[in-house]
Amino acid sequence: MLQHKDRIILSEIKDFFTSSEKAMETIFSFISSLTFSDKRYGFSQACNLKYTNHTKFALLMLFPFFEVKTSWHYADSTLYRFLSCGKDVFYRLMNDAGIDWRNLAYSITMQLIRKAQNKSESSSDTPRCLIVDDTDLPKTGRFIELIGRIYSHVTHTSNLGFKGLFMGYYDGKSFFSLDFSLHGEKGKNKNKPYGLTLAQNKARYSKRRNKMNKSKDRVDDYFSTKIASMIKMIRLAIRKGVRFDYLLVDSWFTCFELVKFITTRRIGCHLLGRIKMGTTRYDAFDKMLTSKELVVLLRRKKMVKRSKLLGFYYCQQIVDFKGVEVKLLFFKTSRKGNWNGIMTTNSELAFEEAYKIYSNRWLVEVYFKEGKQHLGLGKCQAQDFDAQIASTTLCMLQYNILSIIKRFHDYETLGELFRASNKDAVKLTLSQQIWLIIIEIMSELSQILDIDTEMFMENLLSENEKLTKYFNLSNLSQAG
Repeated sequence: MLQHKDRIILSEIKDFFTSSEKAMETIFSFISSLTFSDKRYGFSQACNLKYTNHTKFALLMLFPFFEVKTSWHYADSTLYRFLSCGKDVFYRLMNDAGIDWRNLAYSITMQLIRKAQNKSESSSDTPRCLIVDDTDLPKTGRFIELIGRIYSHVTHTSNLGFKGLFMGYYDGKSFFSLDFSLHGEKGKNKNKPYGLTLAQNKARYSKRRNKMNKSKDRVDDYFSTKIASMIKMIRLAIRKGVRFDYLLVDSWFTCFELVKFITTRRIGCHLLGRIKMGTTRYDAFDKMLTSKELVVLLRRKKMVKRSKLLGFYYCQQIVDFKGVEVKLLFFKTSRKGNWNGIMTTNSELAFEEAYKIYSNRWLVEVYFKEGKQHLGLGKCQAQDFDAQIASTTLCMLQYNILSIIKRFHDYETLGELFRASNKDAVKLTLSQQIWLIIIEIMSELSQILDIDTEMFMENLLSENEKLTKYFNLSNLSQAG
């Protein structure tokens, strides 16, 4: 629980809103109920006694609702005129290398998940999923610490920024962002590491860190591979008590290292991920076959079927993948379409159920879209890498709070209440609407355009101003 003085400040800020704006009242209630220890998570003693660390943290959480994009924009906001404190108060907190943002985020998110479990009237039959994906976080400043050029697979261009690897948890009703890491791409050109000249690399902001500081771990993540970072995050999630039935990943992450890791867990989880129709070979029918060769053989054996529910053609086969038994499911959207593949470690999973579960992976794409559009995900331009970590963590927590408010004040209890306050909070999209979108759009347009479904959906849900103007996910909820 926030300290007494902190609650007074939040109560005064709440007076900005009328009693009819109940969504904001609920947001204040959730933020005020957050519990964490300053000492445990590395918060230094506040030098300004008027604003404790709890207060500054709570105010940073409220920034999006006062249309404050970042701490830099705070001085021009209504909140600044009310609080009469400089933006340095928030900069010092975000630049603090001793704060354990990762464990703080877990502490708060697990509180929200427990609230969701306690208030749910009935259990969901939908499997619990851990979802991992990456996204581009473009920046504009060449002097940002560890900044470099990254390749965007959506726009096929090289841009200045970070690659953000995010892991989320879907409990069958709501999506919660759990963890993330920021990465760079060094590239093969030794004269231009990270896409910058040696002079540009040297001109970047640098900061000395104590090896005992938690921020040192986040810097180490930057230099590690995304596969290694993902496995590290999954291990931590399991230690924190997160239990899931499936890990959902796209074809960029499905590999033997991940298959081996998941099959050796003792919590009864499975991998469900897209695969590339490439040169990887699998042991099937006493032969070592690629995905394409296996599809040709299955077609010869007349094992191709058609799903009436999805309108897809599909075939499936249990194979040996470097000593591990996995099930490969191949599908295409039309007779002349290209074959796509899904791999799962659950050999008993049927195709239609596998595709329906895998469709939940697009929840993380919706998170990227709405986080960037409404909460400033990746918009922080601070030079300090610790501030980049802090800003991303705050966006995660803001999304999680809005997700649980959306769940109980729209879908399960109060119906139209949250929609009536749509201007004060983000309208989140849940799995059932995503499933409808996938069925209606992918089944129809993929057949008409005869294009790869994975790239189609990635481009559809990516940050695209022209597309957003004509295609608004929030309007599609009426289809439900």
